[in-house]
Amino acid sequence: MAIPAIKPYPMPGASELPINKVAWTPDPKRAVLLIHDMQQYFLDPFTAGESPVVELIENIRLLYNRCSELGIPVVYTAQPGGQTPEQRALLQDFWGPGINDGPYQKQIVSELTPANADIVLTKWRYSAFRKTNLLDNLQEKGRDQLLICGVYAHIGCLLTACDAFMLDVQPFFVADAVADFSLDNHKMALKYAAERCAVTIPTQRLLEELDQSSTKANDSATVSANGMLTERMVREQVAELLQEAPSTIGESDNLIDRGLDSVRLMSLVERWRRFGAEVAFVELAERPTLKDWWKLLSLRQQLVLPNADYFAL
Repeated sequence: MAIPAIKPYPMPGASELPINKVAWTPDPKRAVLLIHDMQQYFLDPFTAGESPVVELIENIRLLYNRCSELGIPVVYTAQPGGQTPEQRALLQDFWGPGINDGPYQKQIVSELTPANADIVLTKWRYSAFRKTNLLDNLQEKGRDQLLICGVYAHIGCLLTACDAFMLDVQPFFVADAVADFSLDNHKMALKYAAERCAVTIPTQRLLEELDQSSTKANDSATVSANGMLTERMVREQVAELLQEAPSTIGESDNLIDRGLDSVRLMSLVERWRRFGAEVAFVELAERPTLKDWWKLLSLRQQLVLPNADYFAL
């Protein structure tokens, strides 16, 4: 009744995902990241260094880092070791005694060690909501979205998504940050989630949507009194994309050399055009400094209020 060895299989890509029935959008101010059962006991059946476990850990790490930067709380679940038959209850019939009482099996994998500020819940059943205070934690923080990653997709992750849905919490099922016994099990979980209770989304798209939500919130909060860009706003927007403090960026620093790639540069063009500043990608790329950009923007922008529809997106 122990967990069987899991043969390597390719992590599903974005093109393989089912069509979602709903179009919820993740919001850093509403979301909590749930890292589900990433303990050695549950990871050992995978073949180390092979798919899907390589992508699983890497993508969860990416999610963890970005959520930490955006102030999104992180909650881990971890099953206890050495459970009695009474504590295991019906799980005993399907899976046997579970995790032993030694430190190795019950520890969370080293790549994802929780920080002091993270919450680690003791988990007793498939769903992370059962016999825990996860819902209380969400409600205390005023959060009603749950970003779900971990193992196993068609068991605990899926049941947690179903419970979240029935508790009026929007689940986001991160398709390439969960893993399972097989590709068939994995795809079955994604299909059920997309059609019945959650948004199924790949890691990269989730990160992009979180960034977009954060940017829109910042724009709405920092727009100047007359609806025009200010030099401070431009500096803060660039710093956010570089994930640096505004004060660390020099006026004459080459922003491309500092890591502002073409995708982020284009996002600035689109954002500034909404403020009435008609600038082109090429113009910014030719002289990628705050000093040159502000000189160009101050000449180009018009006295117009940003489109209200932009903030409502």
